Amino acid sequence: MDSYQHSAEGVLAHDFKFAIVAARFNDFVVEPLIRGAVDTLKQRNATDQQIDIVRVPGAFELPLAAMKLAQSRRYHAIIALGAVIKGGTPHFHYVCAECANGLSRVALDTGVPVAFGVLTTDTVEQAVERAGTKTGNGENNKGADAAMVALEMVNLFNTNLFEADLSKDVALKGINSGKV
Repeated sequence: MDSYQHSAEGVLAHDFKFAIVAARFNDFVVEPLIRGAVDTLKQRNATDQQIDIVRVPGAFELPLAAMKLAQSRRYHAIIALGAVIKGGTPHFHYVCAECANGLSRVALDTGVPVAFGVLTTDTVEQAVERAGTKTGNGENNKGADAAMVALEMVNLFNTNLFEADLSKDVALKGINSGKV
């Protein structure tokens, strides 16, 4: 049985290229998320040349920008960052659902990992806390967490577990042996 397990401690950026797509809306929360993501990538040996940052108006626009970036085939992973803070209307629910669904679809349709670092909170205080700004030392920064997800996924996809080995394909063995 093939298995792939590793500690997040050993995950490095190697020669991988990352795109960070970040919303400008709620910038006071998103900026610390970007800093957390960039710092995490650099702590894992990424250089400035391996990280591109693209800004979009808000969380609703993240999926389309992520799709275009993934389709460019220039990036091994995309890190989506934003903050949607609940207000008094149902707008919050629509934006959150479409953002999450859209980013998931980008990953599934393109095969490029998309790390979800979009905060969806009830209050400004919750958003500030999840951006790691409440403590002042970057702890609990969901941008950093999203960067780790991206790093882990590209390292996972760089293993031989995802290489095609037609000799092990059960369906093809059945077709080739005439037992279908």
